[in-house]
Amino acid sequence: MNKKEGDYLKNNKAQMQIGFGMIFSVILIVVFIVFAVYGIIKFLDIQKFAQIESFKQDFQNHITDALRSDSISKPMSYSLPKNIRQVCFANNKDENMYFVPSEYEGALLKNIDIAKTITSPGSINRKLCIDVQSGKFSVVIKKETNENLVTLTK
Repeated sequence: MNKKEGDYLKNNKAQMQIGFGMIFSVILIVVFIVFAVYGIIKFLDIQKFAQIESFKQDFQNHITDALRSDSISKPMSYSLPKNIRQVCFANNKDENMYFVPSEYEGALLKNIDIAKTITSPGSINRKLCIDVQSGKFSVVIKKETNENLVTLTK
């Protein structure tokens, strides 16, 4: 074996060790990227649920404010996650507001005249569903002078 053949064998051995180190590094990078993507997805899901809860609280506060006023007919607009297609109101003792699709929990709103709301113009089959367009939900909050509860309409 001459000197050139011996150098060639040593270089091949070194290349194999570098190759294993590189493969291990690539595997670690892929694992870190997978965990980062998973974390971002979970964070965005939490953000959507927080947005829903904030909407519920703001909506209930606006209903309560309308109840305190003598009379009001005020269009309101709220931001919701873009995957929600509709917000519906129905006469249900557990929740009188729910979302379509139903991956988010609805709410039991207080101080609304649900019977009048679900029979208002635009309601179908004893429920009122209002479309959410591009993440924007618009509703009119009404209360007449002689009424004790608030009515919701399109």
